[in-house]
Amino acid sequence: MRISVALVCAAAVMGCAMSQLRGTGDLGVVIERAAGRVQIVDTSQRTKIGAVSGLGDLSHAAIVYSRDGRYAYVFGRDGGLSKVDLLGQRLVKRIVQAGNSIGGAISQDGRLIAAQNYTPGGVRVFSAESLELLADMPAAYGDGKLSKVVGLADAPGNRFIWSLFDANEIWLADLSNPHNPIVRKFAAVGREPYDGLVTPDGRYYIAGLFGEDGLVLVDLWHPEAGARRILQGYGKGEEKLPVYKMPHLRGWAIAGDRAYLPAIGRHEVLVVDTKTWSETSRIAVAGQPVFVMARPDGRQVWVNFALPDNGKVQVIDTETQRIAQTLEPGKAVLHMEFTPRGENVWISARDDDRIIVYDTATLLPLATLSADKPSGIFFTARALRIGL
Repeated sequence: MRISVALVCAAAVMGCAMSQLRGTGDLGVVIERAAGRVQIVDTSQRTKIGAVSGLGDLSHAAIVYSRDGRYAYVFGRDGGLSKVDLLGQRLVKRIVQAGNSIGGAISQDGRLIAAQNYTPGGVRVFSAESLELLADMPAAYGDGKLSKVVGLADAPGNRFIWSLFDANEIWLADLSNPHNPIVRKFAAVGREPYDGLVTPDGRYYIAGLFGEDGLVLVDLWHPEAGARRILQGYGKGEEKLPVYKMPHLRGWAIAGDRAYLPAIGRHEVLVVDTKTWSETSRIAVAGQPVFVMARPDGRQVWVNFALPDNGKVQVIDTETQRIAQTLEPGKAVLHMEFTPRGENVWISARDDDRIIVYDTATLLPLATLSADKPSGIFFTARALRIGL
């Protein structure tokens, strides 16, 4: 009798455990910026499944994921770096590693977390397991000054690359030995590089320039070739417009053999040949683009905008190179994120306190989720991609 009871109890425990097992591939995080909290969401069911609080100032928060998609590393504006367990729905650890931080990256092997900092300017590298500080690389230039760091991205070979806004430089660091980073510096790349991206194949790093028309490119296969300018003078001869919100270049879209880039301060998306890095055409859009993001299959590009047009989203058909539709998801659209295979896109409308999920084939809304001043949306599929 005792054996039977034990077997029944063991079976019940095992059944309970099995019912709680799940993968992480359809999970994601929504930043609730005013609450210092993240929502954990299920992208297949289009529902919220939990929340984690106590993450500090998330007014300009960004997230990277561990290789298995279980842990989200949250970079807060207050310099906080938090490790969140999506499956356990809990805060594992939080440190304050700087005074002002705007994002970070994770190394190719998943062992290192790098944070880019405004104050003090520089990059700090931590153990992904323990958040122990492993390397500190101040962005020193000139007579002991420190530059704000922007555009930090991971690159193949356990390298990180970033831009120095005030110093007009780009740095590439090899962290194969995190206690002894090897840094290559590219000087005088152009005025005020303000953000950057690594192409999906990991070969090129591209930074936009705030102080002048044009962009700068580094070939990560051949860094010895130095940095070179591309798309110089794309606004030449035209009146400059005030910039209401800096474009976020991590959302630049590579679709097939074309890149779709936000023209800074202009109501245009630049179409660029990724073989020659020369402009092929422009697409007029409703306002100043902030995020320009390709659907995973490259069939569409979705664009949101700075004030006063930040209630709109436009969908570009990449075959015709024309606007297919203009949507109005809500007030203050801050971010968009495609599900891993692109059948849906999630859009945050901060001032309406909601997330709207659209079907990318029909362009019709499928679901609405409530959220407290939502901003960034980050799905675990990012764990498998370079530069995100």
